[in-house]
Amino acid sequence: MMVHHRYATVQGRRLFYREAGPADAPVLVLLHGYPTSSFMFRGLIPALADRYHVIAPDHLGFGLSDAPLVEEFDYTFDALTELTAGLLDQLGVTRYAIYVQDYGAPIGWRLALADPKAITAIVTQNGNGYEAGFVPEFWETVWAYHRDPEDESGIRTALTLEAVRWQYLTGVPDESLVSPDTWHHDVALLSRPGNDEIQLALFRDYATNPPLYPALHEYLRAHRPPVLAVWGRGDEIFAPAGARAFADDVPDAEVHLLDGGHFLLESAGDEVAELIRDFLDRRLPAGR
Repeated sequence: MMVHHRYATVQGRRLFYREAGPADAPVLVLLHGYPTSSFMFRGLIPALADRYHVIAPDHLGFGLSDAPLVEEFDYTFDALTELTAGLLDQLGVTRYAIYVQDYGAPIGWRLALADPKAITAIVTQNGNGYEAGFVPEFWETVWAYHRDPEDESGIRTALTLEAVRWQYLTGVPDESLVSPDTWHHDVALLSRPGNDEIQLALFRDYATNPPLYPALHEYLRAHRPPVLAVWGRGDEIFAPAGARAFADDVPDAEVHLLDGGHFLLESAGDEVAELIRDFLDRRLPAGR
């Protein structure tokens, strides 16, 4: 399966994206988390692109997309969502399923709230939408930064090689399945001049995400999109309770807790791909 590596200019910013699959197939948009990029989907895209048109952008400031300094661009989740919507509009995509992970979730939720009829299905892989999903021991550092943005001593540890490695390996039953290329790749991009301030801006803006949850829950109850929650049960950032909570608002949500951590694709990619294929094949019959 051929994967195309492309760029598009949206609102004057150059965005990188990976694209594969038949042009007339149902669209699946893959939205990555922190601190990675569409690189996290390098194995998933070819596993799904035989029957789905898969699009995986790098958010501005991440991966191979532009990374203007914070003095040149106001990094917020609203702004990243607008760029994603602009890219999809430029590609002529009006109906699509979303796969959300970590930061991809608040971007996906904003897309859904702005245009509910556009969303054909939701796959959330450790993509939080409920207070129950937060692991307090991890998030206290972020909440402390929100309370006192002048004190960066705690939050800057999230930018280190040790912290990114921890994200990849925590909760993984066999650490040898996770390539060290992953965290070294991410940290190399985090270490670009000025990228630390980009990430700090988004850490601060994360405070805008939990207040959106009630609107998300109302959207889920009102529109009842097909939901697949496939979660690494060993994730110490977003707990399995965050996966189970989707069934509170979408009673027929399909919830699977797998052995793995935050970046589940690295250690259970084949299993995740099979769950997604089965789910979309049943819930989006046009994808057969």
